[in-house]
Amino acid sequence: MKVNLRKTGLAGIAGLVLLIAAVLAVSQQRPNGDFRGGPGPRDGLGPFGRDLNLTEDQKTQIKKIQDSFRESDKTLFDQLRTLRENEPDSMNGSFDEAAVRAAAEAKAKIQIELDVSRAKMMSQIASVLTDQQKAQLAAKRKQFGQGGPPPTAHP
Repeated sequence: MKVNLRKTGLAGIAGLVLLIAAVLAVSQQRPNGDFRGGPGPRDGLGPFGRDLNLTEDQKTQIKKIQDSFRESDKTLFDQLRTLRENEPDSMNGSFDEAAVRAAAEAKAKIQIELDVSRAKMMSQIASVLTDQQKAQLAAKRKQFGQGGPPPTAHP
């Protein structure tokens, strides 16, 4: 059997993106808005949003944007969950490549829509920030991309 490395790599990347989206979806669905990471601002920018000194008006606007996108993306997340629940079981002794491929393609299409939606949401959130806050956020993202701050020691 000939293995197509390009398709295998793309499937791996798609799987990773789906995993990240699932983590984001679960963190957004917590009933009280808490994050497992502990205390911190609930501004939707996660660890990047700390130290931005958002005004109450900015926090309100960001929450409204997030709520709007969460509602509009709910159908996509539901479709993704249904696809995952109905994935072919390749551990049952039979392997149907066409079924696995079709399921992966369907999930990838939904993930594309979720990625576009998230980019739109972040663009709208950015319009709420001041130039200084945008610069601070960009610096934090750059720092995070380069390995981020060293971990803190926990007793």
